Amino acid sequence: MATVNIKIEGHEYQVDSSMTVLQAARACGYNIPSLCSWKDGRCSLASCRVCLVALKGQNRLVPSCAYPVSEGLDISINDPMAIEARRTSVELLLSNHSMNCQACSKNGQCELLEVSRIVGAREDVYSGAKTPATYDDVAPGLIRDTSKCILCGRCVETCKAEQGLGILGFEKRGFETIVSPASNRSFANVPCIQCGQCVNACPTGALMEHSEIDKLDKAFAEGKIVIVQTAPAVRAAIGEEFGEKIGTACTGKMVAALHRLGFYRVFDTNFGADLTIMEEANEWIHRLTSKGVTPMITSCSPGWVNYIEYYYPELISHLSSCKSPHQMMGAIIKSYYAEKHNLDRSKICVVSVMPCIAKKYENKRPENQVDGIADVDIVLTTRELAKLIRRAGITWKKLPNEEFDNDLLGEYTGAGVIFGVTGGVMEAAVRSAYHILTGNELEPIDFLPARGLKGIKEAELSISGKTYHIAVASGMKNAKVLLEQIKNGKSNYDFIEIMGCPSGCVNGGGQPYVKELFLPNEDDDILQTYVAKRAQVLYNEDKNKAVRRSHLNRDIIALYKNYLNEPGSHKAHKLLHTSYNSKREKYPETTK
Repeated sequence: MATVNIKIEGHEYQVDSSMTVLQAARACGYNIPSLCSWKDGRCSLASCRVCLVALKGQNRLVPSCAYPVSEGLDISINDPMAIEARRTSVELLLSNHSMNCQACSKNGQCELLEVSRIVGAREDVYSGAKTPATYDDVAPGLIRDTSKCILCGRCVETCKAEQGLGILGFEKRGFETIVSPASNRSFANVPCIQCGQCVNACPTGALMEHSEIDKLDKAFAEGKIVIVQTAPAVRAAIGEEFGEKIGTACTGKMVAALHRLGFYRVFDTNFGADLTIMEEANEWIHRLTSKGVTPMITSCSPGWVNYIEYYYPELISHLSSCKSPHQMMGAIIKSYYAEKHNLDRSKICVVSVMPCIAKKYENKRPENQVDGIADVDIVLTTRELAKLIRRAGITWKKLPNEEFDNDLLGEYTGAGVIFGVTGGVMEAAVRSAYHILTGNELEPIDFLPARGLKGIKEAELSISGKTYHIAVASGMKNAKVLLEQIKNGKSNYDFIEIMGCPSGCVNGGGQPYVKELFLPNEDDDILQTYVAKRAQVLYNEDKNKAVRRSHLNRDIIALYKNYLNEPGSHKAHKLLHTSYNSKREKYPETTK
């Protein structure tokens, strides 16, 4: 690693020569404010001018997020000219900003507000006309409010660089400039997969998820039987909303909070994950033995399903027909559970707490209904659950650890837990597929080739003398690589797992924000390691479960014995399987 010697405020430091001034300053213990850079301190736009620093001996200011370090560079953050310039930059941003902070969903996590405090921005220094605003709330998952946009470009870069999509861009010119899909169309009118990664990137409330808390309030007010389920990734992150360090396991406190919120039953979506494995593993084996379409690709991630329907509809036959775990869980609650407890299924309201914004679209798909009744009625993100807990006056630190309700659907295995991280679905499927094919259990149980946060992972699995080729991808930029191989007849895989968000659900668009400004007590490298820390929570819970294979879940065994008969049965298909359709014809100019 090549290094250079620099000075910051007269103190000498040796830093990596590939760093920007902003990266170097942060590595040396200085926190220069910035709005257009994100995660690693690097920025291709340098548009906000909030990170300006002075170069001593040169009498000039440079944007630290884009300016490279060099030998002998002498930097001043505290130079009066730099201080005034940063404050002016923020005040100019505020002059074109909708200042309804009290009603903004990003209140408490707004980087613009925090940076304003840091630089000492003054009120109404600049006033006048504001850029005409667009408010787009048509799409089921996302809301765009350009009156709160500061044109930092972080959402643009995230969609393009991390997902390979480029849905967002800069529209119009000069004072009229806004960030939007092409021609300022709604998110509902472009091939956006609703993953929500842009929401996580946005420093203000310009991009947000649709809140469904009002729907929940209405369900309680109407006397509905409100049953809640939580995805595995939620427990790995919910504590961050209440000051817990990243990587803190919070399953027990989360369940205790849900009990106090008044739900009729509190279930774990991991039961649905175990059920998914039973159907999906059997579907894969059936395809192999009947020479069906392979490679089969998992269908648990609705963002990923949106992607293939928009961009690769010719490959839809490769998708597993299985519903996602929370949809399966909803279908079983409104059928098996309702019948066993003599409940009117039309009066049951199923609430899913998910790390994912795309789930808000998924549960509205007509394909995810049984006899005209939706499997899931309401989807809340991890962040929305935190809002509910705060609103109810619940003190997080004083919550005990409680268990999920054990009522027909209460048991779950370690295999279900790891669904929340990239490779987890594949590992869980392999554990059960091996048993189905051989009658024996896979040992060692940990399928390590599927683990890790690489964008694309490959593995081989030997079963009864035959070798199966497996791949795992997360993020649509990586998924495209595997899909192009299939499309061009060059894929040698038998089974592929794809998740819509980079690194999987632990990094979902509905998870707590991870932004350095608001994490003073975390490790220095937290922006690089937070996903791994959340993932480890799930792997630890899997390791500590007495039962770690989906096919050994006693409640799943009872469900098939007493109700579904066997995986892939007619009843199972009616309740647990779905269909997909090409969406390319809706946006042919952007999805070719």
